[in-house]
Amino acid sequence: MALSANPQRILITGAGSGFGRGAAIKLAKLGHHVIAGCLTAEHATEMNDLDDNLVGVRLDITDADDLAATAELDVDVLVNNAGRGQLGPLADVPIDLVRHVFEVNVFGTLRVTQAVLSQMKPKGAGRVIIVSSIAGLSSGALSGPYAMTKHALEAMAKSLRVELAEYGIDVVKLNPGPYATGFNDAMVEGVDEQLAEHNAGPTELQLAAGTRTRMLDNQLDPQEIVDTMVELCTAAEVPFETFKPDNILERYGLK
Repeated sequence: MALSANPQRILITGAGSGFGRGAAIKLAKLGHHVIAGCLTAEHATEMNDLDDNLVGVRLDITDADDLAATAELDVDVLVNNAGRGQLGPLADVPIDLVRHVFEVNVFGTLRVTQAVLSQMKPKGAGRVIIVSSIAGLSSGALSGPYAMTKHALEAMAKSLRVELAEYGIDVVKLNPGPYATGFNDAMVEGVDEQLAEHNAGPTELQLAAGTRTRMLDNQLDPQEIVDTMVELCTAAEVPFETFKPDNILERYGLK
C-alpha cells in the first residue's frame, strides 16, 4: 500500500513518553494531524499544548471504553507503540506480572488494532505499524516475560500483513534494540528483589548481571527511532521489517 502525499491522520499509542512522544511531536510539526494516545490524562493535556496539529487523548489500550472511542477516530496510520516491560526468572516470576505484560503488549495491541481496522477496511486504505523489539527475535536469562510478548507481536504482524493486503492496508513492524528512553532502566528495577525472594544461585545471579549489562550499557540515542517512526508513517512505500540500529542483528548473533 502506498500512502498518499496528503497530510496523514496518525494515531500513536504510548505517546506520553519515549519514542511515541518524540514521533508525535515531529509528525505534528511536519503538518500531519496526530492523535497522541497517552496512558494518563496529565500526559494527554501536556501534549495538547505542544502543537496545533497535535491532539492528546487518554488511551489505555486495556480499557474497553477507551478502545470503543478509538474506533471512531478515522485514522490513516496506527502506530502500536504502547508497551510494558517485565523481567524475571520464568520459574518463579509471579504469574500476575506475566499476565499483565501480555494484557498490554499483546491483547491491548491487538484490540486497538482491531478497533482501528474497523474503519480502515471499509476505506480500503491504511497502514498499521507494530513496534516490536529485538526481543521479538531473541531471548535470554530473565527476559522471558517481555520477550514472549514481543515474539507474539512478530506473529501478529506476519499474519495481519497477509490478511489485510486485499483491503489495501499495509502492515509493517519496527524492531529497536536498546535505546535510552528510560524504558530499559525501569524494566531492570526490582529484578534484584525478585532474585533474592527465591534465593537465586550464583549462576542465575551471573546471568542476571549479564542481562542488566546488555540492556543498560551503551544505550543509543532514541532520536534514531523517532526519525524512523516518522519515515514509516509518511513514506509512500516502506519495508515490512525495519531493524535499528542497522547492525542490531549482527550484535545479537541473528545474522
